[in-house]
Amino acid sequence: QVQLVESGGGLVQAGGSLRLSCVASARTFRCYSMGWFRQAPGKERESVAAIRWIGRSTLYADSAKGRFTISRDNAKNTVYLQIVSLKPEDTAVYYCAARASYYPSLYDHVYDYWGQGTKVTVSS
Repeated sequence: QVQLVESGGGLVQAGGSLRLSCVASARTFRCYSMGWFRQAPGKERESVAAIRWIGRSTLYADSAKGRFTISRDNAKNTVYLQIVSLKPEDTAVYYCAARASYYPSLYDHVYDYWGQGTKVTVSS
């Protein structure tokens, strides 16, 4: 069982930046590929980014390219999502997810574990 706890969300003005963090309880964190997803009010959950369990291979949804950066620190069991130039349409609950696979994925159904989410609100 893997527990994921996100943090770093909040209220921010458009144009600002945030770094979201997700800490995993797994002792073998380095064996999990990680993903970030988000769900805006009234919308379906969508992918944001994913990262391989080791190395720097990353995937980004088209909507996330250019302003979002996913990274991880296996020594801290933590994956990050840096967001810059925030827009009101980035307002959502952001979730991290883990899958016991070498391969990252932007498909939410392949992930085994999910956090409770951290809310990001961007004011215009």
